[in-house]
Amino acid sequence: MFYRFLYLGFKIYCFLFRPIRMGVRVVMIEDDKAWLVRHTYLSGWYLPGGGLKKWEALDQAAKREAREETGAELGKISLLGVFTSYAQWKTDHTSVFLCKDFKFVGGSDAEIAEMRAFPIHELPEDMYYLHRNFLTKYGEGKIKSNFGEW
Repeated sequence: MFYRFLYLGFKIYCFLFRPIRMGVRVVMIEDDKAWLVRHTYLSGWYLPGGGLKKWEALDQAAKREAREETGAELGKISLLGVFTSYAQWKTDHTSVFLCKDFKFVGGSDAEIAEMRAFPIHELPEDMYYLHRNFLTKYGEGKIKSNFGEW
């Protein structure tokens, strides 16, 4: 409930101030399955990720977010692209990383209600549409550019 209250406050903040934000998402692939998370304060499934902290590099943020949200330590990661969204009264620039080299060493934090691996070609219907579209294109080998709108 606390996270839902904070999220509502964040939406009001976005409406009033129209922030520009920088974040990361991680496409974690294992045996042709993508690991996704479901938050306690949002409905649906998402790629693990979140915002950058002050003085944090993009790759460091991707590894930190994956560890916090899935309990995974990432090995080698590669940049798939940087994408922009203008949804919900804000501008989000998101760097998307690919990782096929990871191991689970702990659990997720309190922000995550559930995490699960889904076959790339059988993604859940209630997955966030931007992430679903991206993973579908990835699974079909159709990511044509590494920048642009989600």
